[in-house]
Amino acid sequence: MTGRRTCPDDGLFGPDSVTWRVHLEPVLWVGGFRALLLQSLHPRVIRATYQNSALFDPRRARSRFQRTVEFVGVRTFGSTADVERAAARVRRLHAALRGYDPDTGETFRIDEPAYLLWVHCAEIDSYTDIALRAGVIDDGEAEQYLAESVRAARVMGLPDAPASRAEMREYMRRTRPVLTLTDEARTAVGGMFAPRSQAPTTTKVAVPALATLAMATLPRWARRMYGLPGIPTTDLGATITLRALRLATGLLPDAPAPPEIERARRLVHDRPRKRPAIAAGSRALTETKDVFIRTEG
Repeated sequence: MTGRRTCPDDGLFGPDSVTWRVHLEPVLWVGGFRALLLQSLHPRVIRATYQNSALFDPRRARSRFQRTVEFVGVRTFGSTADVERAAARVRRLHAALRGYDPDTGETFRIDEPAYLLWVHCAEIDSYTDIALRAGVIDDGEAEQYLAESVRAARVMGLPDAPASRAEMREYMRRTRPVLTLTDEARTAVGGMFAPRSQAPTTTKVAVPALATLAMATLPRWARRMYGLPGIPTTDLGATITLRALRLATGLLPDAPAPPEIERARRLVHDRPRKRPAIAAGSRALTETKDVFIRTEG
C-alpha cells in the first residue's frame, strides 16, 4: 500500500468532511475494536467470519487484519478509482463465500444486505460514539458524520444505511432481538484479550488494553450480553479515559502512513478550525457530563 501514488482526487469525502478529521485521530483505534465487539454479537455475521476468515488462523490473522485496516483507509482517504477498485474486490470476495447456521441447518450467503448492513452500522456507530466521547466532534458534527457515512455504505451496495443518529438508534433497536453471544463470538473476543504467543510484544500489550477500553464503551445492553455489568459508572469512566487518551496521543508525532493518509493529514491540518479541537477546563467537564447523561441504557 505504501508504494501507491498520491491520490489524484479526494475520493468519497475530502478535507472539508468530518469523516477525514475523525479518521485521522489515533483514538479511533478504540472505535475499531468496539466495532469488532459489536459485530460479533450478530450470530450469522460472526459464524460466517469464523468459518471463512483467516482472522482465526494464527498463521494468517495479523496479515488478514492488516488488509482490513488498509481497506478502511483506502475507502476513507483513497481516490475515487482506488475506492471503486477496493470495494469491487471486497464485493467479489463476499459473493463467493457462504456460511452455515447450526441453529437452523441453513447455508447462507455472507453478502446478504442485512448482514453487510449490520457490519457497516456497528462500525459507524462505534466511530461516532468514540469520536463524540473523546471530544473529537460535537453533536452537530456527529450528525454530519452519519450523513457522510452513507457514501461508504453505497460503495458496498447498501443504499439505505442510517443517515442520522436517530436513524442509527432506530436501526439498533430493531436489530437487538437478533443479537446474542455465540461460542464463535467468545472465541473471537478471547483472542483480543489474550493475543496468541506468536504475536509481537507490542501487540500483546496494546491489543488487550484497547479491547478493554472498547468493551467499556459498548452500550450497556451489549456489555450485559458479554456477561459484564451494564452500570452507568462504567460509561463515565470510559468517557474520561477516552478524553485523556486523546490528549495524550495528540502530544505524539504522527505515525508513518500510506501516501493517501499523509496527504489527508496535510490537507486537513491546513484547514482553519471552527473551534479548538479539545475543550479545556470546565467546558470539558461539562461535555463529559453531558455525554454520560446521554449514554444508552
